[in-house]
Amino acid sequence: MATTPLVRVQAEDFDLQAESLRLTEGRKDVGALVTFTGLCRDEAGTLAALELEHYPGMAEAELTRIAGEAAERWPLTGLTVIHRFGKIAPGHNIVLVIAASSHRRAAFEAADFLMDYLKTRAPFWKKEHPAEGGTGAWVEAKTEDDTDAARWT
Repeated sequence: MATTPLVRVQAEDFDLQAESLRLTEGRKDVGALVTFTGLCRDEAGTLAALELEHYPGMAEAELTRIAGEAAERWPLTGLTVIHRFGKIAPGHNIVLVIAASSHRRAAFEAADFLMDYLKTRAPFWKKEHPAEGGTGAWVEAKTEDDTDAARWT
């Protein structure tokens, strides 16, 4: 039976240690915990902030669907997906994926799968706010992200 993933879309930051502990505390069946934290980078000093917008309800539903697919594909003991929205400064957290399993391969693959699908299917829009000011620009989808996600089909 597949685990039920925890999915949250929130403006506030998340705590990697607390979220990891939630999946492992008191458990003796977890042999691997793979975490991925996506951070806002400064693009060589040119970026002041990245603004993430989402469609409330739709974003949570799609993240839940993707996480559920991962939980069906791999024998996981736990799965967490947290995606932030709002204006995020360089160096700050954007997304967290934690996959727990009895064995490392399942945890690695589930986390990798989730990030590939989050990049291509989750309804989030990114706007870059330049360090020198101005209105900024919306970020276009990348062909490489589609190529990465295609390997799971």
